[in-house]
Amino acid sequence: MEKKATSNETEPLTSKKVVSDCNEGEDCKENGLLVRNPKSALRLVEDGNKVHPSQGDKGEAAQISNGYSGVPSSVTCGGVAEVEDGQCTAPAATTTTTTTTSTTCGAEGQQQLMELEDRETWSKKIDFLLSVIGYAVDLGNVWRFPYICYQNGGGAFLIPYTIMAIFGGIPLFYMELALGQYHRNGCISIWRKICPIFKGIGFAICIIDLYIASYYNTIMAWAFYYLVSSFTAELPWTSCTNAWNTGNCTNYFSKDNVSWSLHSISPAEEFYTRRVLQVHRSNGLDNLGGISWQLTLCLLLIFTIVYFSIWKGVKTSGKVVWVTATFPYIILFILLVRGATLPGAWRGVLYYVKPDWQKLLATEVWVDAAAQIFFSLGPGFGVLLAYASYNKFHNNCYQDALVTSTVNCMTSFVSGFVIFTVLGYMAEMRNEDVSEVAKDTGPSLLFITYAEAIANMPASTFFAIIFFLMLLTLGLDSTFAGLEGVITGVLDEFPHVWSKRRELFVLGLIIICFLGSLATLTFGGAYVVKLFEEYATGPAVLTVVFLEAVAVAWFYGITQFCNDVKEMLGFAPGWYWRVCWVVISPIFLLFVTCSFLSNPPQLRLFDYNYPYWTTVVGYCIGTSSVIWIPIYMVYRLIITPGTLKERILKSITPETATEIPFGDIRMNAV
Repeated sequence: MEKKATSNETEPLTSKKVVSDCNEGEDCKENGLLVRNPKSALRLVEDGNKVHPSQGDKGEAAQISNGYSGVPSSVTCGGVAEVEDGQCTAPAATTTTTTTTSTTCGAEGQQQLMELEDRETWSKKIDFLLSVIGYAVDLGNVWRFPYICYQNGGGAFLIPYTIMAIFGGIPLFYMELALGQYHRNGCISIWRKICPIFKGIGFAICIIDLYIASYYNTIMAWAFYYLVSSFTAELPWTSCTNAWNTGNCTNYFSKDNVSWSLHSISPAEEFYTRRVLQVHRSNGLDNLGGISWQLTLCLLLIFTIVYFSIWKGVKTSGKVVWVTATFPYIILFILLVRGATLPGAWRGVLYYVKPDWQKLLATEVWVDAAAQIFFSLGPGFGVLLAYASYNKFHNNCYQDALVTSTVNCMTSFVSGFVIFTVLGYMAEMRNEDVSEVAKDTGPSLLFITYAEAIANMPASTFFAIIFFLMLLTLGLDSTFAGLEGVITGVLDEFPHVWSKRRELFVLGLIIICFLGSLATLTFGGAYVVKLFEEYATGPAVLTVVFLEAVAVAWFYGITQFCNDVKEMLGFAPGWYWRVCWVVISPIFLLFVTCSFLSNPPQLRLFDYNYPYWTTVVGYCIGTSSVIWIPIYMVYRLIITPGTLKERILKSITPETATEIPFGDIRMNAV
């Protein structure tokens, strides 16, 4: 939809001296906008986006050829009269409608003013890049991509992965960065400027982020438990003589000749299941058991670190990511070099990259490729909108999208070598095929298989410490980002309530996330984590981004969106991007969503098969977030006056203009 300038959307240019509501020295908030009286008019010339002051006539309206208008001395006041030289001429007869409009728009104008004057920006460009890279590169890059890759044809999988990245993942990534940077709003209030009826998408995103925070940080608590346990001369998952070990514990790395039987369990697996998780004390989701106080303390410490990293905004979190985003790459390089020198490493590498071209004919391979690139880059979680909204207006977000998405994909690929060199070493030691060693997936690949390999290396304590530190830093970046998506969304939507109370709001949010994580801290908490990971977020996020792509490309209008990008970057996106946004990306998302819903995963963890009712519960949790989208649509149509056609048209038309910075002057998009 093209944006039209109405009397509600025109904000005059600001100047140093303020003249207000017909009274000297006060602001005039008529029709929701701050009206100021400049002593001299400003003539705006489109010349490299520069603003040139001139001593022209007061009544002269400046014109801008790039789609914006500057009106320094004459605007509509209350929608019924004009402001001449800053003086509001009231109508002869003030109706109830006029009064209501003025009051409502006054609050809206105050919100716009707060957005413009108080919004912080990144201290440096590199802070933004590291934050986005830290968000996109998370634990899934280390365990999910290598497993998905070798399961779906090894090196051949890179073909569908690259195709899905080029035509699906990267265009959506670029779109969200551009939306956030142009409109400078979080995931909720941004829809006022795009397509108001889709505002429920913002609420759905916030709920999804809270669900993720309730289980994702528990995985980091497991890593923290391992980290603390690593500060010993002998790692506790190297022997079968501990109190938690059973008679089936078999240490095939011992110097004695040990035979590996069907019922054998490695000491690393028993440490993970019986010491850290204690799943043997739970019967499944219908009886989770008590809460592990050790994991509770670990999670409490993690949330404390998170709070003091994000409580002041992006200026503080932007400094923290200098450590949390760069440290994993140092550790990955060290582990890659170490893994490459292990005996049998070549077996793992060969298994990882050897192409199986027949796999490309299977539909599920393409579904896995699409899902992997989507969840790896992470559009739809409100994070890219939030982070980009703190950029300077003319920042090159196109370049940022290409750089960060490329770094993310390359990190996933290199992580595969880090994992599979060690798996090859494990296969060599066990005298088994790599396929037998690599059967663990998800967190088990890190906390059992990789941990066991590290424990039997020289200098095992050192490598264990840096490995689990790496997992912590990978997870912290993503937690910072996910919570910042919620914080920015809520603070932008309710600035009059929370804009000056960010620290208090963040504290309340952290407490809510901690309380929501209690179910994952029980003895059966690993079952809850698996359920949330598979059902509560996946299809919900896919649905959210599909509707977001449709709303932007089809309702807001691809032409208008490309014009917005041109205002920021100086050039419009080409036909490739337009085709992706309008057709390919929505089809890409619909394809993945339908594939998931038509063939839901059959969950199994350790020896526990999830009963059917857990699938229903999982879908209910996922639906609890997406349901807010149709609920808000209905609410919006009910509260909007007029006939049904008028209500629909008003609901898909942007409510407010986006203020564009020209130096110290703010302009309204028309």
